[in-house]
Amino acid sequence: MINIKFKRLHEDALIPAYAKHGDAGMDVCSIDNYELSPNNSILVKTGLAMELPFGYEAQVRPRSGLAYKNQITVLNSPGTIDSGYRNEIGVILINHGKEIFNIKKGERIAQLVIAKHETPTIEEVIELSESERGLGGFGSTGK
Repeated sequence: MINIKFKRLHEDALIPAYAKHGDAGMDVCSIDNYELSPNNSILVKTGLAMELPFGYEAQVRPRSGLAYKNQITVLNSPGTIDSGYRNEIGVILINHGKEIFNIKKGERIAQLVIAKHETPTIEEVIELSESERGLGGFGSTGK
């Protein structure tokens, strides 16, 4: 079990929480009110900073209800928060809908999923080994 530390940078910030036991994503909330016009994006502030252990990342993902009901999603989904980042967590939301979407202070806007990752050694080579797929890509295996 790992420990994730959150620091409130704003008095109205809400510490992320899991809605139900066993959920993969914890909800993060807005600290301000925003108006998000159709076909526009906005950086929503959470008022939080976090400390992740080395070898972990936080993936910022959309909330399915906002996506389904309002066509609101995370623009760079999934966004990545690296273990060395200590500044405020911001969420880039985009409105794919046809109506203005109002984000209220304290509203759940996205979810964070914590994931372990490896840091590989990078090696430049002249040739790559052969594979069954070869150079095929972008539809090479059919419909």
